[in-house]
Amino acid sequence: MKATTRRERLRAILAGPRCVLPASVHDPLSGRIAQEIGFEAAMFAGSLASLAVLGGPDIILVTLTEFAEQARRITRAMDVPLIVDADHGYGNALNVMRTVEELEAAGVAALTIEDTELPASFGGAGPRLVSIEEGVGKVRAALRARDDASLIIIGRTSAAAITSIDDAIARCLAYEKAGADAVFLSGIARRDDLEKLCAAMHVPVLLGALSKELQDTEYLSALGVRIGLQGHLPIRAAIHAIRETMQALRDGTPPAQIGALASPATVDLLTREADYRSWTKDFLGG
Repeated sequence: MKATTRRERLRAILAGPRCVLPASVHDPLSGRIAQEIGFEAAMFAGSLASLAVLGGPDIILVTLTEFAEQARRITRAMDVPLIVDADHGYGNALNVMRTVEELEAAGVAALTIEDTELPASFGGAGPRLVSIEEGVGKVRAALRARDDASLIIIGRTSAAAITSIDDAIARCLAYEKAGADAVFLSGIARRDDLEKLCAAMHVPVLLGALSKELQDTEYLSALGVRIGLQGHLPIRAAIHAIRETMQALRDGTPPAQIGALASPATVDLLTREADYRSWTKDFLGG
């Protein structure tokens, strides 16, 4: 499926009446699983790239090249529209332009650019935000850099958790005015804060990990929230399963006694084994 088609499908979701909960994916196989299960959208976060590419923490150690390459591997393996967390755009507004070029070429459907000061500065006492003016400049640069108008540019802020809900609203309105297709909020946990923000916005709203108070898709849909993340449980579950399996083998458990394994049929389905068998017959005379 062409990247533009996936982008248009995600735009239809953002323009629709429902809040969609995307799959958290980190590699081609997790993307294939999301597609087989029937997810309408998927999310690839910077924290997942740090784990999958480096085995490192989420402190902006992954480079743009590494992030874009992993995103390309995921989009190549699935037809589900992929939203990616492009962090701060890997630098200033000009770096944001390069980020958009690379991620658009990688086939993503949407990308977020946030206004957190990243990576952490020397002597910093906690997360800090760049000025609204700098954040607006990054959004404008991202919009200028895209070649496919269907690529979705999302302004992102964590102001609700760092400064105040009023600052978050001011930033989102500024990004909306700059032309952002949607806004992404991290750190909103209360209904009154979310209602105040959504009442001010005219573009779709996306939310980071949903607090217990916000885990109601009908409520979110009515407010104008169109994407709600559920955290990144799949990769944590995978880490747990791999560790438990390796530990059991290390402790002497016979391979035949290891349970909870993907069946050969499931592996064949996810790796498109039937397609490759057919191609082998057609092109290699096998």
